[in-house]
Amino acid sequence: MTMKRRQFVKLTTTASAAGLLPIQLNASFKFLNNNFNCDFSNRKIVLIDLQGGNDGLNTIIPLSVYSDYVNMRPNIHIPSSLALPLNNIDSSLLGTNQDIALHPALSGIHNLFNQDQLRIIQSVGYPSANKSHFASIDIYSTGNDGNNWNNGQDNGWIGRFMENHYSDLIPSSFPLGIQIGSRNTSLGFHGENEHGLAMNLSGQDSENFYSVLSGLSGEYPLSFPDSHYGNELQYIVDTDAFSNTYAQAISNSFNNGNNFSGANYPDSDLSNQLKTVARLIRGGIQTKVYLVRIGGFDTHNDQVQGEGDILGTHYNLLNELSTSIEAFMTDINSDSIGDDIVGITISEFGRKVQENGSFGTDHGEVAPVFVFGKPVKSGISGVNVDLSEASDDNNYQIETVQFDYRQAIATLMQDFLAADDQDINNTFLENTTNASFVESKVENLLKSSYVVPESCLNQNLGLNESSKNNWIVFPNPFKDFINIKSVAGNYEEKIAYQITNQFGQIIFKGKLNLDNFQTKLNLTSLNTGVYILTIKSTKQNQSYKLIKVAT
Repeated sequence: MTMKRRQFVKLTTTASAAGLLPIQLNASFKFLNNNFNCDFSNRKIVLIDLQGGNDGLNTIIPLSVYSDYVNMRPNIHIPSSLALPLNNIDSSLLGTNQDIALHPALSGIHNLFNQDQLRIIQSVGYPSANKSHFASIDIYSTGNDGNNWNNGQDNGWIGRFMENHYSDLIPSSFPLGIQIGSRNTSLGFHGENEHGLAMNLSGQDSENFYSVLSGLSGEYPLSFPDSHYGNELQYIVDTDAFSNTYAQAISNSFNNGNNFSGANYPDSDLSNQLKTVARLIRGGIQTKVYLVRIGGFDTHNDQVQGEGDILGTHYNLLNELSTSIEAFMTDINSDSIGDDIVGITISEFGRKVQENGSFGTDHGEVAPVFVFGKPVKSGISGVNVDLSEASDDNNYQIETVQFDYRQAIATLMQDFLAADDQDINNTFLENTTNASFVESKVENLLKSSYVVPESCLNQNLGLNESSKNNWIVFPNPFKDFINIKSVAGNYEEKIAYQITNQFGQIIFKGKLNLDNFQTKLNLTSLNTGVYILTIKSTKQNQSYKLIKVAT
């Protein structure tokens, strides 16, 4: 199926100015890596947001305390005879406090456990739980602990992680973050310095998810006032140029990609989102973080249809989740891209232990998390909840957090994406209650063959641009010309330059003839794409990534 560009992506003017991530991580920069064995640049994370607060206790049935579970939920419990026990896959679980069964709608996820591609993390939450949907979603998005709203209140952990860990990979020809399934860009993608670090693909129709590209009208200005207004104007123009470039890159990836015919995706909203993610990845896009969404988990009523019935809203939601993930895994594991992808479910909170009077459950605190993918090692982290903890005194809540949600994320950041300790602490802000998540990672989350060696942490990011401030290179992205200006303003020595393409081949080289400490290079002949400009002096070489956009 061929997709026209305008059918594929559309951003409002506001979104194109503030909703894109100017970062690239792909094979283009592998030639810059001094240690090929430390190149983990193809790895990606897929986040599945179970919006509304998933009922973990009916998702993961605690067989070791099953009678207490039934007493708390006489009308909505899952009969053990219908549940999918894991002890028939791992007999060591039988009779222990890790003996669990899955909701009968989760047969696909049960199969993944059997295939050694699923880990279940018990009782995930954060220290000071907030049972408001909006507040808890913001806490999860910002990487907060719920104790202090000044901790990252206007930026998110995904954005901060990308700004820190991938800071050397700006700019790029496609976004590092892509969100599908919601018209509102997640706060999680907002960086500390650059807000709105994701492309939001929304507006599902019968063939795709995308609404239309709408940028600034008229021609771009060619010069900008030396003022705050001028800086803001140039930012908007440059970001809009990115949106056009991203639209083309995403469209090309979609058209170049495909889905494995044997995946058998069901006809559902989440399935279509994951199907799109798989097709984009197979088409060559190197976006690092994907966020997809399935709503409806706020099951205050009709979680089941009636007394003793397993069918109802929660069954339908879990069935959509399970069948969509299983199809996605079948798709990506049909070739090698499955080696580079790990998925994880998130939900703003869990539900109370005690059922309510409407065949449902009310807002709780902790909930289990699924981590899935070929690199994942099947197993259970944590133990079954202590149901005696839920009493009338605490409104029937389970309050013990066995795993902070940031522990699971930090584990993937380091062991799968090669982030070092400092990047992780910067991501989760050192002024939170406990930022040492690298010291309490989730053990055995990944198969050992997929774990990043300690010697490789933060070694795969490409160019070393630790001292960029000697030169200003603008505009970037550019159409025909770039300006190069000395910040120091005192270069009397001979300055040379070279421009290489994404494969390291030299396209141009020569001397920079500075006039009043600046010069202009005519690069009209370059094709659209990503290039590296290296400025050479007798003291040092400095490199800058450039992006050429269509004239």
